This record gives sequence, structure tokens and C-alpha cells, in this order.
Amino acid sequence: MKVVVDEDKCVAAGQCVSAAADVFDQREEDGIVVLLEESPPADVADDVRTAAAMCPALAIRIQE
Repeated sequence: MKVVVDEDKCVAAGQCVSAAADVFDQREEDGIVVLLEESPPADVADDVRTAAAMCPALAIRIQE
């Protein structure tokens, strides 16, 4: 699994951090998504998929 984020699409809702805090964070100054782990381990794959599905701006893509 590879995770790709589009910071330009991000609306700083924070749903990704709620779903997968080991993989996503937010910048302090504006809340835009920060990708912590481009290739997360298999044990958090479901959380990452949930984060992508919950993103209101569709700023997270997953490449299997």
C-alpha cells in the first residue's frame, strides 16, 4: 500500500487523523494534512482506507 495526499485539496477537517493517527497528522498553522508514513504497515491498512473514505475533500489516494 502506498498513500498519496493532495495538500491543495485538503480542507483541514481532521478526519484522517481521527481514523489513522499513526499515518496522518495536521500542520499546526493551518490544519492541512501531513503524511507521516507513505507506506504504512499492513496492521493499519484498514484504518488508512477508512481515513481515505472519510476525507470530505477526497485528498487521500491509496495505491495498492
